[in-house]
Amino acid sequence: MKQLIWIIAVVAVLFLIMGATIRAVAFLLWVAPVLLLAAVLVFFLNRSGGKRIP
Repeated sequence: MKQLIWIIAVVAVLFLIMGATIRAVAFLLWVAPVLLLAAVLVFFLNRSGGKRIP
């Protein structure tokens, strides 16, 4: 009986960690495209706004 309680406790902790991780990954899936778009925009602004002659 004690082993069953330990197994249930370990599974509950694993599910808790997996749930938090999946929620964090879902958040990052929304943030990543915005950051990528900002990086591309800054890259092109720096490249076109330079004083170098190509």
